[in-house]
Amino acid sequence: MSMESNKYNTYHIDSVVMFSKTNEEFGELSNMSSKFPLFINDIIIPSSEALYQAMRYSLFPKAQNEILIQKSPMTAKMISKKYLYYTRQDWDLIKLKIMRWVLEVKLSQHWNKLSPILKETAGKSIVELSHKDQYWGVKNMGNGDLVGSNYLGRLWMDLREKYVLKDQKLECVDPLKIAGFRLYDFEIDTICNEGHFLSDEEDQLYLFA
Repeated sequence: MSMESNKYNTYHIDSVVMFSKTNEEFGELSNMSSKFPLFINDIIIPSSEALYQAMRYSLFPKAQNEILIQKSPMTAKMISKKYLYYTRQDWDLIKLKIMRWVLEVKLSQHWNKLSPILKETAGKSIVELSHKDQYWGVKNMGNGDLVGSNYLGRLWMDLREKYVLKDQKLECVDPLKIAGFRLYDFEIDTICNEGHFLSDEEDQLYLFA
């Protein structure tokens, strides 16, 4: 799947799987869902949104720390904005690769929850509905058309085809081969799901602490 063009795509509302709010159907695919903490370099990260935002500042551990201590994904996103001056200079060139890596980690570490959801979407385009973000999502134009680049939905579709529909469980996710791929000033290791993640019981204790 080519991700290089910023050209908007048009989808019809009756022929897609759409997600927006985290408490609605397919809301698990949203980065704003707080139900899927991640475990990287022996650090618990509250959400995929927090991880994505933190990687924007992979050379600035102070910014990463303030983002990653937020339990709310939306708060993590808001905190990220105060550090925009410290954004990696190559961010626009690598952010799609970063987001794909983040989603791969999320899928790998929550395979039993997410793979059935992605299987349910088979045969349809996945889109994130947004009121203003037509880069990661789509905007409802009011005539049944959904218009946007929809990169988040397209990344999920790519992972669905490559792993889920082939029943090829994603066991490990390698670090990206980019300079300064770091968390808290340490290089990020290969991330595996077996023996590295919390049990469901511990997961719940963490989420509701």
